[in-house]
Amino acid sequence: MTEQATIRVFIADDHAIVREGLKQILAESPDIIVAGEAENGLDAIRLFRDARCHVLLLDISMPDRSGIEVLKQIKKEYPELAVLMLSMHREDQYAIRSLKAGAAGYLTKQSAPAELVVAIRQVAAGK
Repeated sequence: MTEQATIRVFIADDHAIVREGLKQILAESPDIIVAGEAENGLDAIRLFRDARCHVLLLDISMPDRSGIEVLKQIKKEYPELAVLMLSMHREDQYAIRSLKAGAAGYLTKQSAPAELVVAIRQVAAGK
């Protein structure tokens, strides 16, 4: 993915207010568009397939399936996909599990909006 290309992002989080906040943050970046969203693990797997996204923002704690389970299944189908895990949990609790399962990065929901945008650009670029 080149630096100038538009980054297509899919958001999977069970809280509507979080999804809306993420969309507002990302709308301020002209190189990033939100191309899809899901409110639970099963929908994330099903809806992601048609979204053709470069980055999956994935909440670690969701109904139906945990973010880690969704991550493992999605990575089987899309091994090159950049997945950025989002969590309300402290980094040391879940970051290692996420990275071992194939995530490209991990952010807590306490992170600044600018950190999210930078992280999306970095994982989309394979960094």
